[in-house]
Amino acid sequence: MSSVPIQTFHTAVHSAGGPRPLRIKEMLPSQIAAVLREDPRLIVPVGTCEQHGPHLPIGVATLIIEHLADDLSAEYGVLRAPTVEYGVNVDTERGLAGNGSLRRKTLHRMLNDLLDSWEASGVREFILLTAHGHDPHQEALATVVTAEARVRVVDAFGVNVSDLLEGQIEPMHGDEVDTSILLYLAPELVNMNLVRDNMMDRERLRRYRRGNLKLPAGSGASIGRPSLATAEKGRLLYERIRARISDRIFLAPSLES
Repeated sequence: MSSVPIQTFHTAVHSAGGPRPLRIKEMLPSQIAAVLREDPRLIVPVGTCEQHGPHLPIGVATLIIEHLADDLSAEYGVLRAPTVEYGVNVDTERGLAGNGSLRRKTLHRMLNDLLDSWEASGVREFILLTAHGHDPHQEALATVVTAEARVRVVDAFGVNVSDLLEGQIEPMHGDEVDTSILLYLAPELVNMNLVRDNMMDRERLRRYRRGNLKLPAGSGASIGRPSLATAEKGRLLYERIRARISDRIFLAPSLES
């Protein structure tokens, strides 16, 4: 049986159509090892299975973060792990149709186990990408422990996009931001006929993110003004977020293996 040369994969990556993401689930072990020798980083997208309003699919946060992970992996030649599809949802939304949540300790332990195994295979820096601002979810990511590898937690919605918005000053939930970005990335998954605006002040938004505020019945877990969303706004938002993450994370010198 003849072996598959490592060069075959790298040639395919740079074939017609431009670079493609380095998804480890699609790669041979020898190919993964070759990439790690050049750049020992691994992107780990962490999504959620959570309602974001009646007009958006249940996995909107996951879809957004997967697009970012793929684009950044392709652009910088950094390995991309399979998506962690579940996060820590807000307790006050428990029971909404389709919601699937992990406890903070469960997500924390799962990530600890995954990073430990990947670190043993040569990864020296982990980039945990998420688009979910619930405090316990963020805490689960921020407290992951490794033996020696660096862990960088990147909240896509931590980027300042206030100048691109009309009815909000910051990302909320199933809002002008989520809806615009998905109209840009996957418009076929958005039903604008079902949009419901539900604005709240910053203090109430903070309470919601902590899990201490139940949304009004009928809101469908949407906060903000999704009625103002457009695909063009989504393009600008996505490009801003991608550019900021590129500048702060991927253009910095990589760690030596």
